[in-house]
Amino acid sequence: MKTATVAVLKKELAHYSQPELMELCLRLARFKKENKELLTYLIFEAGNEEAYIGSVKAQMDEAFADINSTSMYYVKKSVRKILSGVKKNIRYSQKKETEVELLLYFCRKLRTMKPSFTKSPILRNTFQTQLRMIRKAMEKLHEDLQYDYGVELERLES
Repeated sequence: MKTATVAVLKKELAHYSQPELMELCLRLARFKKENKELLTYLIFEAGNEEAYIGSVKAQMDEAFADINSTSMYYVKKSVRKILSGVKKNIRYSQKKETEVELLLYFCRKLRTMKPSFTKSPILRNTFQTQLRMIRKAMEKLHEDLQYDYGVELERLES
């Protein structure tokens, strides 16, 4: 089966009634956990971005607290897993403010983590990459927000 483009799907969906669209959405949600998570965000959390950011930060706190620090291998693996979860939540939101806020929080948590991330070149590179991504996302924000986040970014870099 050949997959249709988004434009073709959009045209076809215009012909469906509301109950049929609801059935399609629910059927999509049954197939993949990520679809269900996206629908949950769109329906319940998109209206209150601050609460969403707070819940993602709480998940990060929990995940950083649960890191198995017996071996640097497990630390690196856990940090990569946390970061992939953060990236997934950023994709759901698609707002640059949310992206900057969550990546800054991730970098703060990584910086204060025990054992120190500086002991591993992989974790240092991860940290530097996230700082670059924060700078890139900040360019698309309003000047006032750029300044506020820029101050916080400077603190992280020093």
